[in-house]
Amino acid sequence: MVRWDMDYVIGLALRIGVVVSIVLMIIGGTLLIIEGRGLGYSDYSIMSIRSRVNTTVIPPITALRGLSQADGLSFIILGLMVLIATPVLRVALGIASFAMERDWLYVVITIVVFINLMLAIFVIPALLHL
Repeated sequence: MVRWDMDYVIGLALRIGVVVSIVLMIIGGTLLIIEGRGLGYSDYSIMSIRSRVNTTVIPPITALRGLSQADGLSFIILGLMVLIATPVLRVALGIASFAMERDWLYVVITIVVFINLMLAIFVIPALLHL
């Protein structure tokens, strides 16, 4: 019975994460088109095929600060952050699921996967920008 409950929670978390991400990106795209700019960049410089506007130029904290000003690009970046966090949440819930089942081998394996994800998301990009 425990396994079915965790499967339901994991599935629900994945669905909610994707829907929230889509809604944030639609809001952001709409605001970006209406205002014609985002975080100080023109809509052309953001939407150009040769755009240099990406997360190496805009740190996540800057994007989060732009939410209070209803900045479209900030909403898009937050939507992408939620989309990336969704499978990471799935791995974290997987650790809990395996622990509830007392399947310690898979707990250890899933913890290793989680650590690899955290390194890939936070540590390696920081090392590449030294």
